[in-house]
Amino acid sequence: MNVEALERAVPDPVRRLARRLEDAGHEAWAVGGAVRDVLLGRPTEDWDLATDARPGRVRRLFRRTVPVGIEHGTVGVLDGGVLYEVTTFRRDVETFGRHAVVEFADSIDEDLSRRDFTCNALAWRLATGELRDPFHGLDDLNEGRLATVGKAADRFAEDYLRILRALRFAGHFELHITPDTWESLAAAVDELRALSAERVREELWKVLGRTRHASRTLRLYAEAGVLDVLYPEMAAVRGLDDGEGIKPWDRTLAAVDALPPHRLLLRAAALFHALGMPAARTRDLRGGWRYTGHEVLGARLAADVMRRLKASNADTEWLARLVQHQRDLFPPDAPDAGVRRWLRHVGADLVRDLFRLRFALWRGTRVEGRPEDLLERWSMAHRALCSRPALEVADLAIDGHDLQALGLEPGPRFREILGELLERVTEEPALNERAALLDLVRSELIRS
Repeated sequence: MNVEALERAVPDPVRRLARRLEDAGHEAWAVGGAVRDVLLGRPTEDWDLATDARPGRVRRLFRRTVPVGIEHGTVGVLDGGVLYEVTTFRRDVETFGRHAVVEFADSIDEDLSRRDFTCNALAWRLATGELRDPFHGLDDLNEGRLATVGKAADRFAEDYLRILRALRFAGHFELHITPDTWESLAAAVDELRALSAERVREELWKVLGRTRHASRTLRLYAEAGVLDVLYPEMAAVRGLDDGEGIKPWDRTLAAVDALPPHRLLLRAAALFHALGMPAARTRDLRGGWRYTGHEVLGARLAADVMRRLKASNADTEWLARLVQHQRDLFPPDAPDAGVRRWLRHVGADLVRDLFRLRFALWRGTRVEGRPEDLLERWSMAHRALCSRPALEVADLAIDGHDLQALGLEPGPRFREILGELLERVTEEPALNERAALLDLVRSELIRS
């Protein structure tokens, strides 16, 4: 691990902030994840500073500040449109669950002693190049270990979210959790029930949205019992056998890894896609298992999980729709009108991600159909989308005002006529012109 990499990686705004603090007679240390990530050779944008300057002093030293957590010693300093957190050294006076009573400290080592894991208890002083590592976090990183600062049981009891953070760090950085840390972590898993839904959701989103191989952390979730406590719907999927040589849980993890981290919700849909399988499982005539209708059940369960995590209504609805339609593809010999009718059924906004999910499930396991079939169907769907077909009544070249102009009274018959026109246009897209549709209404659809 090259300490010189820190000098090369630190952005200019952070240098300016640190220089201002040092010139004013204070210490300025880069701390936490940025130091760890750079020493691991990973890119980072999460630069925070720790200092012996008190919050009021920090606010006087910098022109543009935001009191983001001033009661805990944190001041946000704006530079170049980016907000950097500058936090006064702290020591814990009393800790219980999430909320700790802290007081300001005078040394960086005191501040580092309250960190969660040794790999996060690193500090680098920009002015002198000194690297502080009082808990041997570098040794742990070199050896591929994740260990707590001090007694593991105490660290987790201070904030049970650290259980999820430990599993995320271990999976993301491919670290082995030390036996004492794992034992204390597993013993405290049931305490996760006390965490807020928002904090649980944000941890899961970090697993899905920041880690290419999210499956490593998700497997640790399962091994530690986190799924049983926080996501029993997912825990039920483990151990199922789909009869095709790949277990649904393994297929789920493979599909998540096959999708890019920046598509967080799509990865969540892959993670939730099999939730309905346990409830839908029945024996087939050969004695194996079938899961007919699991998609509809899974959509309901996925929506339940999203609501429990207090996700937005829009995200919940989108994800549930994708889970419900995950296997809802048209046959490879479908006519063009059949593809357009399928687009209406699924929703054009879902089509591209539905195929992304199908390809991810295939790439992850290589057992679900032939890729040529999926590619051909995607080509057919893509061609249909590019033709911009009328997929809902609003896409028609006429509307209710035109029907009124023909002498029709508003009412249920309007919907019937417009629905019939949409069906005709689905079969013959060229009909979707105002004159043609009006002629069709006059000649065939107006009832005396």
